[in-house]
Amino acid sequence: MSKLVETEVKVFVPDRAAMLAQLEASGATLKSPRVYEHNVRYEDAQETLTASGIVLRLRQDTRVRLTYKAPPVEASRAEGVLTRFEAEVTIDDFETMDVILQRLGFHPYVVYEKYRTTYELGEAEIVLDEMPYGDFLEAEGSPEAIEAALSALGLHDRPRILTSYMALFERVKAALGLAAHDLTFANFEGVDVPQEIFRGAD
Repeated sequence: MSKLVETEVKVFVPDRAAMLAQLEASGATLKSPRVYEHNVRYEDAQETLTASGIVLRLRQDTRVRLTYKAPPVEASRAEGVLTRFEAEVTIDDFETMDVILQRLGFHPYVVYEKYRTTYELGEAEIVLDEMPYGDFLEAEGSPEAIEAALSALGLHDRPRILTSYMALFERVKAALGLAAHDLTFANFEGVDVPQEIFRGAD
């Protein structure tokens, strides 16, 4: 599989402790301990990127990365996965890259945060993401590797989420009548997000 193609599946995790135990029991190998991520998504002057399914993102965790994602391949959804072109490069200066992007005509559009723990299970990369509105497991790799990992974790029959965290954010905001623009932990303090919101969120 090309390293410029991303194929993934998300599953909502209502019990993080149980999922961590299942990862250990399945033989998953910890690749990267829990780390905080700060993400900024950019838009062009006409704000056409998000509406077109394009992602231009600057991320900072233990390193800084600039990512471009093309719109998802719709046919992949019928196969139970989400596939899209993705190109990513590691850089060493978040602030300077932000200046470059803005000089090129892009502007920060939305900020989102999460904590991520990364594992390897078979040929798949498994991440446990703690989002401000809930916890999710994401499996990435070939379709075959994803299916094998989900089966090993007992998640094969769980409802699959084939959309982005920002799309889920919009779903949560609509369901709860929230006005927050950025997906931050501070904006979800004291907010109870019902699990039902994530059922059938594909």
